[in-house]
Amino acid sequence: MTNHVTITYCTGCKWLLRSAWMAQELLTTFEADLDELTLRPGSGGVFEVQVNEKLIWSRKEAGRFPDIKELKQLVRNEIAPDRSLGHTDGHRTDQPDQG
Repeated sequence: MTNHVTITYCTGCKWLLRSAWMAQELLTTFEADLDELTLRPGSGGVFEVQVNEKLIWSRKEAGRFPDIKELKQLVRNEIAPDRSLGHTDGHRTDQPDQG
């Protein structure tokens, strides 16, 4: 299976640099797991992240941008759910707190 991430960002809002930074972080973290990462210009305040065509983040739905730790966890959950992200994991939201 190939893994593809698409980041769609609003050009009018000047979110290219934010998108490029997030793309760089994802490519560095998942260099062996990602086959492709696309930056897609959009409009209307859009900022969305898709993994294999599944929407995993929408700024409009969440009311904010993801922090990079959160975004890495969401991507990992889609492409390599058993993989540890080391210190980035902290408390995984998909596992119960060990107390």
